[in-house]
Amino acid sequence: MKLFQFIAIFFASSLAGCGNSGTATAEKPQAEIPEFYPSVEVDAEAAAGMMKEAPEIVVIDVRTPEEFAAGHIKGAKNIDFTAADFKAKLSELDRGVTYLMHCQSGGRSGNAMPVFERLKFESVIHLNTGFLDWADSGQPVEK
Repeated sequence: MKLFQFIAIFFASSLAGCGNSGTATAEKPQAEIPEFYPSVEVDAEAAAGMMKEAPEIVVIDVRTPEEFAAGHIKGAKNIDFTAADFKAKLSELDRGVTYLMHCQSGGRSGNAMPVFERLKFESVIHLNTGFLDWADSGQPVEK
């Protein structure tokens, strides 16, 4: 199964459990999973689950080097969104890899998404609740 399909299924299944009353219903046709699923927005819990199931996901931390040094997701690569060479550094990355991208609370990473899109990255998972949610939810942090 392609990683993009896994991400789509994982994200859809996390939403599917809501509102099930347990009564039998007629089977509904399944929606087609797109071959190309460019980005999803997730919180820390969903991101951690995706990383556990697909350890090849590369984490991009777009915070400043000082924020990164104070604590980051294990194995993360720091590419500062506020740096003049942000786009150039992103251009050096493999666009076929799946990336989990985040900042401190979701603002800068949200503003970085269009850059990933313009550079035609195939799969970006946006931790839209940021590193603060990651740390606050008890996920592992490295210094």
